[in-house]
Amino acid sequence: MSTPSLLAAQAPRPLADRLRPTRLSEVAGQDHLLGPDGPIGRMAEARALTSMILWGPPGCGKTTIARLLAQATDLRFESISALQTGVADLRKVFEAARQRRDGGQGTLLFCDEIHHFNRNVQDSFLPYLEDGTVTLVGATTENPSFELNAAILSRVQVFVLRRLDEAALDALLARAEEHVGRPLPLQPEARSALLAMADGDGRFVLNMAEQIYALGGEEPLDNAALGRVLQRRLPSYDKSGDGHYNLLSAFHKSLRASDANAALYWMCRMLAAGEDWRTIARRMLCVANEDVGLADPNAILQATAAWETYERLGAAEGERALAQACLYLATAPKSNAVEVALGEARKLARMTGSVMPPMHAVNAPTKMMAELGYKQGYIYDHDTPEGFSGLDYFPESVGRHEFYRPVERGFERDIRKRLDYWAGLRRRRK
Repeated sequence: MSTPSLLAAQAPRPLADRLRPTRLSEVAGQDHLLGPDGPIGRMAEARALTSMILWGPPGCGKTTIARLLAQATDLRFESISALQTGVADLRKVFEAARQRRDGGQGTLLFCDEIHHFNRNVQDSFLPYLEDGTVTLVGATTENPSFELNAAILSRVQVFVLRRLDEAALDALLARAEEHVGRPLPLQPEARSALLAMADGDGRFVLNMAEQIYALGGEEPLDNAALGRVLQRRLPSYDKSGDGHYNLLSAFHKSLRASDANAALYWMCRMLAAGEDWRTIARRMLCVANEDVGLADPNAILQATAAWETYERLGAAEGERALAQACLYLATAPKSNAVEVALGEARKLARMTGSVMPPMHAVNAPTKMMAELGYKQGYIYDHDTPEGFSGLDYFPESVGRHEFYRPVERGFERDIRKRLDYWAGLRRRRK
């Protein structure tokens, strides 16, 4: 790592860089990891690091933590980005680290966006982790269990960094005000709006503070003026990554839990982030089948109609149709009895293999089959007063099973009454 020249040291630096913490205790919002009782804090205090993956959203301090760990443990800090580093570059990094180790100095290798390395490149780290050539600190915004090799994960500890809350972001603004020497010219409600706009990203809030200071105005800005000065930050959301699945999961679970307002909120969060509306419509169809089921058979019709309406009318009207389906599903009675029944029936079907149906359940299209007893004992249900013969259609060797157990909610309450009625008829006729 080269030493900056005198001219480079005097060059202008962004406020976020000037305020970069110099001690782990100054890192905002990550006390659960860096505090005296936190796992990383204890490792730094003992000057004994293990390789680790720092998983967290943008602007939560991953790079800063890696630098401070190298400083606290007297390791040489080497930084690479998976987006800019090839296999040949990695070989040079590992060879330099090996030479330093032979000279008595360890290396902390910080790898930003480590999830962008393919599996083969990730495997190339393994021998250098095992023999201690480098202590790896990888940073990722994506779920490591999906993006990193099992071999890598078995050799590192994964630490989850938190999105900065408003208190942590406000502490960063206070630090900026102390550094600049004057308050940030914002009215209280505009300051709150700036914190919300940052969406948990400390780097973003400091960059915006620097932009506000650069305006040079003394009069505090209100909400409207702040909106004119700053463009609203798009939420952090990778449609192929962890953020996508987190929001989709929150949406599905809100629908399942009949929390209509939360479900509508998560749907709007996804739409605002640019999610494909088909993904939302598809998930609502899943909910209609999996979580509403026969408690309200109209649920799947509502979900399907919303999909078709969006296709015919486009976004403006289509989003209203999605909202209607969302609220219908959230307020519908819930039952997973169909899902449970299907699972149990599949299990029994696998176990019983090719067991023959009972004779009354099969046809006898030939004389020989009739002589063998095919169709013997069959009763045409419509010939009975109740329209129900009461015959058992399970194989005799398998016996009767009750897979489908309707709940006492919605339309399934009526289905339950029918099944109980037929069960009573079946018992009496036996």
